[in-house]
Amino acid sequence: MAKRVTGPEIEKLIQLLAKVPGLGPRSARRAALHLVKKKDQLLGPLAEAMGEAHRKVRICSTCGNVDTSDPCSVCTDAQRDHSVIIVVEDVADLWALERTGAMNSAYHVLGGTLSPLDGIGPGDLNIRTLVDRVTDGEVRELIIAVNATVEGQTTAHYITDQLEGLNVRITRLAHGVPVGGELDYLDDGTLTAALRARTAI
Repeated sequence: MAKRVTGPEIEKLIQLLAKVPGLGPRSARRAALHLVKKKDQLLGPLAEAMGEAHRKVRICSTCGNVDTSDPCSVCTDAQRDHSVIIVVEDVADLWALERTGAMNSAYHVLGGTLSPLDGIGPGDLNIRTLVDRVTDGEVRELIIAVNATVEGQTTAHYITDQLEGLNVRITRLAHGVPVGGELDYLDDGTLTAALRARTAI
């Protein structure tokens, strides 16, 4: 058994950092060592920022986004087109779409996808709030931007069924050949989706 070379506080820091996505045990050790070496410039301010985030972070009761206010800054932004809602699985997807700057719409975070095998049903997701938002009548288009997985497609169909009869246009992200992609390297499912979603030139 390897001997411990640091105090329990540093070991705890390493263990917690190792739980962060993208950091394994070795990366966590390197990150912890760097933070400890730069205690005044990094570790202190980071600890303070994390404490403040822990105290102030909220889940938006309207869309499910994470922010320090409820409703969040996206929902209260008067410059956005709130008649268009992009539905995403996770906050990370919201952030990814925002990075593109392609749309200036509202969002709705589901908090996952339907997965009966994992015991995730409609009641476990933020679907009821979405239906309520659309029922209010201000939404004219719903863009379903879930992952192109079986669970994602099942969730998209479920949402579509829940909104049947309401006066809202429901669209989804295009699937197919990525920009810069070469056909020879794409899987059959992607090619099939691209052929079915072909557009006029």
